[in-house]
Amino acid sequence: MKSDRSPKTGLLLVNLGTPDSPAPGDVRRYLREFLSDPRVLDMNSFGRWLLLNLVILPRRPRESGKAYEQIWTEEGSPLLIHTEALTRKVQALAPEDVHVDFAMRYGNPSIADVLARFRDRGIDNLIVFPLYPQYSSAANGSSLERVFSEAAKLWNVPAISVVPHFYDHPAFLDSVAHVSRPGLDLDRMERVYFSFHGLPERHCVKSDDTGRHCLKSDNCCDRIVDANRNCYRAQCFATARDLGDRLDIPEEKRVICFQSRLGRTPWIKPYTDVILERDAKAGVRHAAILSPAFVADCLETLEELGIRALESWREAGGETLALLPCVNSDDSWAKAVLQIVADR
Repeated sequence: MKSDRSPKTGLLLVNLGTPDSPAPGDVRRYLREFLSDPRVLDMNSFGRWLLLNLVILPRRPRESGKAYEQIWTEEGSPLLIHTEALTRKVQALAPEDVHVDFAMRYGNPSIADVLARFRDRGIDNLIVFPLYPQYSSAANGSSLERVFSEAAKLWNVPAISVVPHFYDHPAFLDSVAHVSRPGLDLDRMERVYFSFHGLPERHCVKSDDTGRHCLKSDNCCDRIVDANRNCYRAQCFATARDLGDRLDIPEEKRVICFQSRLGRTPWIKPYTDVILERDAKAGVRHAAILSPAFVADCLETLEELGIRALESWREAGGETLALLPCVNSDDSWAKAVLQIVADR
């Protein structure tokens, strides 16, 4: 006999997270949760504990808190504000039987709390959408692991499907191009920097199941092949190539680089801060920078690039360094989210 009840679907948007405030105590709690994740600091548990508690947490929360203060708004964290706004827009566009909500991998609202809200709404089918265009174990892998582990604690576990990384999805690329185009003056700009969040080199090497391709040659990221299909760096290069073509940026003006490195181990290159200083000292005066590893403006875009990188650029002799916004909650991105979900 057919049931009288139609299944309810939940769409869970997952972003990385933000402290509750710039206060050192809130930043410390956030960093402790973030850096205790073995997918982020992939070392033995004792070494991770020593690094976190003896090196990072004694001084980093105050430094990071000052950085957060520079971008914090009256409404709160930009990352949280943009993710909330995106969720509202996607909900307005979604079918009536789809409930849209968001969670943060670290911080609030937590994945556990949002899964509980879905349960209370009678959600039977859950679609999980990690909002990270390029795959990394530290972001996508960690977020999915937490969703599955929290869902497994429920007595009635919903049917779960996952939206894969979308670095080359036309709807994502079109949205980034749409948002970026108004800030590009290609007649004046001598360089356009595609700055992606960095990762330790070992993360890329570990993503190569063959062990023979990633970071074994200078051109290992020139195209996506089977060996590097899950390589974050290769996917970043692919995103930059596609965006450069969409935005009609001449190849000689395109520069791909990686920011936000931490610690002394080698991170994927080239480094954004090194490239910017080199080019400014070499005579480049006007440029633009965008960050297509992020879908929402946050500490890494607004403070690291919009404030610190700009100061370094000018100190080295540069003049204009236009920070192009992320897609945030632009209408084109809200529509793209549903298209990517439909195509999963």
